[in-house]
Amino acid sequence: MRFLALLALLATPAVAQDAPGLSATEFDAYVAGKTLSWALAGQPWGTEEYLPNRQVQLATRPGECQIGTWYESSGQICFAYQDRADTSCWIFRKTDTGLTAELQGPTGPLTLTESGQIADGLPCPGPEVGV
Repeated sequence: MRFLALLALLATPAVAQDAPGLSATEFDAYVAGKTLSWALAGQPWGTEEYLPNRQVQLATRPGECQIGTWYESSGQICFAYQDRADTSCWIFRKTDTGLTAELQGPTGPLTLTESGQIADGLPCPGPEVGV
């Protein structure tokens, strides 16, 4: 009996991790109008501003912004940026401390955690600034 109880306890984190991700509606309700900072293994990774109509601005380096859109596909939230040929799809989950985002890749999963929210949007220059 103790063995079964121990097995149930050990299985609990895996079940939580396998929980379905946020739907597009749930994701939009959480991020709309916000600017979130993301961390990878506790280190700053980037900041993303979530604009109206599923538009986004991503900065992984100061002053370098990528403009894109997000959409739901097969239960994941996918991002397509103007200057990139690839699309990245993530499973977002809500935790007690914010969101987590998991990307499945050939070398295994990459997990980002929400590390904060910024009151102001990203300082991204508009298109054709300085032209």
